[in-house]
Amino acid sequence: MEIKIYYQDTDCGGVVYYANYLTYFERARTEWLAEKGVSVKNLAEQGILFVVAHAEIDYKSPAKYGETIIIQTQFNSASGVRLELSYKIEEKDTKRLIVTGKTTLACVNSNMKPQRISDDVVKKLKL
Repeated sequence: MEIKIYYQDTDCGGVVYYANYLTYFERARTEWLAEKGVSVKNLAEQGILFVVAHAEIDYKSPAKYGETIIIQTQFNSASGVRLELSYKIEEKDTKRLIVTGKTTLACVNSNMKPQRISDDVVKKLKL
């Protein structure tokens, strides 16, 4: 997924504000799931939600105002109610590594109770 860095994404020094990377992970994850045939919206309508249980970010170099970044999302594992994904963010033109990270998602129902991830969803994610 490609994102252009706008002024609103940055701090007063023109560097992407550190917490925005979690937003970028969220966008990339949603798009990645859609590419795999898993609609977050359709699952939510069925009362199936993925919530972030854990997030890790390793900052390697700053992304700056005006740059374009590429976010790669990768499936790591799925087990029971947990799904783990990894992310890598690079500057588009130079391929400079900006951030790496991971999120662990928990699958829950509309009452926020743990719900096993369906075999159909896991199968799609592994493709």
